[in-house]
Amino acid sequence: MISKSKQRIFLSPPHMGGREFEYVKQVFESNYIAPVGEFISCFEKKVCEFTRARYALALSSGTAAIHLALKILGIGENDKVLASTFTFIGSIAPILYQGAEPIFIDSDDSWNIDPNLVEHAIKKNRPKAMVITHLYGQCARIEELMYLSKKYKVHLIEDAAESLGATYMGRHAGTFGDFGIYSFNGNKIITTGGGGMLVSNNKEWIDKARFLSTQAREDCLWYEHKEYGYNYRMSNVLAAIGVGQMEILRDRIEKKRKIFQIYFENLCDIAEFMPEIPNSRGNRWLTTIVFKDQDPFEVIRYLNEKNIESRPLWKPMHMQPVFKGTKSYLNGISEDLFKKGMCLPSGSSLEEEQILTICEYIRSCVL
Repeated sequence: MISKSKQRIFLSPPHMGGREFEYVKQVFESNYIAPVGEFISCFEKKVCEFTRARYALALSSGTAAIHLALKILGIGENDKVLASTFTFIGSIAPILYQGAEPIFIDSDDSWNIDPNLVEHAIKKNRPKAMVITHLYGQCARIEELMYLSKKYKVHLIEDAAESLGATYMGRHAGTFGDFGIYSFNGNKIITTGGGGMLVSNNKEWIDKARFLSTQAREDCLWYEHKEYGYNYRMSNVLAAIGVGQMEILRDRIEKKRKIFQIYFENLCDIAEFMPEIPNSRGNRWLTTIVFKDQDPFEVIRYLNEKNIESRPLWKPMHMQPVFKGTKSYLNGISEDLFKKGMCLPSGSSLEEEQILTICEYIRSCVL
């Protein structure tokens, strides 16, 4: 009989690289705690160097980054915005902040948004923008989506919150569209505890977003406001953590991919894994599977009894009570994934022995 894990294994906990504390100490010594200081610009520079985006803006969250992107692109009251249904609500809420109407688009066999349904929805609705999620660290069919964006003149925002370091044809997720966003929430591949980054190749847009992110204060001695803004800027403390995390991002990607490979070799006969589309390389933020016959919720409960955290796949947005009646273009794939799939523990500090034990637990539950 397999014994219970002594220490709880979490889904994707923070994993510090070693120099974060040193950098945070420098922030405290300088007393530049608030949203000003050298580590903010350093963090933005490191993200640009890594992704090859031209400009970056460090913010309080990925959701804030999407909100500013929509604001800059002029998305407003009653405008239509296409969005992945198979995603986290943080991709969708900013559309509502702007008074716009989300229209949900289902997945294809890549698990990411279906470009054929996107084109159908564009023809029917004439949206001003689309928010495309690169799910679980894997690139969506961005080449086809970029083609549709240009053909129909629809702004493209890439939600790469889960996919920092993923590439398509050697180019980083988040750098194809008008804007890209990344998240540094506590469970992401690197973390600042909470935070996000907005990237673009348009300097004017990033400058405007920076202005809006600090309450839209005019360049005056007193507080002068010609429009309202937001309190969205990242602090120097969190940016210092981000600088330390960027130093080990490549190592984290390789470890995540190794974790995926161990799971795949030990579970591929009883489950299907999220695929990588041709010419892409995911960061494998979370290893995700779909069972052929097994109820994943039973497996999740069983693992929890063994002191191991796992999660269902995203419940599609069109199935959420808050979005009841929202226009959606569906093919059944995302609903099927939710019913049959789960996220496996994928923390970059996991040891191979722990992963093999998790595989044993899953097999004992399934077989």
